Amino acid sequence: MTSRTHDLFAFASLVTVAVNYPPVSLNVTTLVAASVGSIVGSLLPDIDQASNRLWDLLPAGHVFGRVLKNLFLHHRTISHSLLGIFILNGALSWLFPKLFNPNFINVQIIYYAIMVGFISHLFLDGFTEEGIPLFFPLKWKIGFPPIASWRIKTGQWFEKLVVFPGIVVYLLYFSFQNQKNLGGILKLVVR
Repeated sequence: MTSRTHDLFAFASLVTVAVNYPPVSLNVTTLVAASVGSIVGSLLPDIDQASNRLWDLLPAGHVFGRVLKNLFLHHRTISHSLLGIFILNGALSWLFPKLFNPNFINVQIIYYAIMVGFISHLFLDGFTEEGIPLFFPLKWKIGFPPIASWRIKTGQWFEKLVVFPGIVVYLLYFSFQNQKNLGGILKLVVR
């Protein structure tokens, strides 16, 4: 899937999770950081590509991207696996208490937002022709449907004309159906 599709699906996933597991408290900083965090999380599995949009945000980012690409061997290895989820969990659990002040931002919400984005990326890539090596370092790739030729080709017409618009329709429908719950979440920010 393209980064645009991953971004939108991560945001739709975050909204879905927020409605089903609403936060007890929320401030503007946490709301914005969670929204950005879900998108960053959706791009993290492709950090092994020098062309990842995350590298555009850093000075000399493309240089770091090329170095990391060599560490990951090739695209869709550890970063698209359960091991990658475990490593990201450990890294965020270690980094966030040092990085964020819990008096100003809810670190747990940001953590969940990034993890939702990361896992949503893996979920979508499971529908692509290439599949994902969920059990890396085992070379067996998981995909749905099981027959690779029936899966989505990244950036092609089906993704652009069916998947992306489908996510938009889902997000609008879900938001309309759950406007009371979403309003309740947004009221937490206004308090």
